[in-house]
Amino acid sequence: MFSGPLDQSILRRAQEKNLVEIRVHDLRDWTHDRHRVVDDVPYGGGAGMVLKPEPFFEAADALRQDESQVLLLTPQGERFNHATACRLAEARHLIFLCGRYEGFDERVRTLADREISIGDYVVSGGELPALVLIDATVRLIPGVLGDQDSAGQDSFAGAGGLLDYPQYTRPPLYRGLRVPEVLLSGDHEQIRRWRRKEALHRTLQRRPDLLDRAALSVEDQGLLSEIRAKEDGEMSNTRRGHEHR
Repeated sequence: MFSGPLDQSILRRAQEKNLVEIRVHDLRDWTHDRHRVVDDVPYGGGAGMVLKPEPFFEAADALRQDESQVLLLTPQGERFNHATACRLAEARHLIFLCGRYEGFDERVRTLADREISIGDYVVSGGELPALVLIDATVRLIPGVLGDQDSAGQDSFAGAGGLLDYPQYTRPPLYRGLRVPEVLLSGDHEQIRRWRRKEALHRTLQRRPDLLDRAALSVEDQGLLSEIRAKEDGEMSNTRRGHEHR
């Protein structure tokens, strides 16, 4: 599950540049029985199998360093977001503990410095959430993307934490869909203003909760007023059209 994503694209290049070192460890390496068993039936009965505490504890003992942060991937953890990724990108050494099956022995939680969830849904194990954290974190390490401006302009990363503005490339017209004229104008100030307005508009439409905690400038407030005035006008025209019919 790890070899494909870790050996491709940005994560591969980051490792080749020695900007990050990523190692995958098998919990079975810290078992002591002939069959290398890492799970057992739950006390009290119930469906599924539970991961045993011993392999987790011995793995953590073997891997932990003075600067390590131990992260447990679990649906009960704090919701992962861009701010968390930024903090993790500054860490020297991270250990991700991934559950499987029905879950892990509750005592494993005592190993974690923090518990993290990638959302309110269930996947088959902690491997995919760990990959999400790794990808979101590594790309923020200086030098990984080359042009660090790319990371700074992504959704949630730019000034104020808004959604990203729309992006276009050639051709200028495709199947009747045209690139906005402002992007072809060469007027950098107008392009900057258009992009900011579109980011605000998209955030207002899709994630208005982000605006409540966004750091909005005076210009942003003015652009939002323009957006809302236009939407109010369009709604009024729609209502008048229905009344006329």
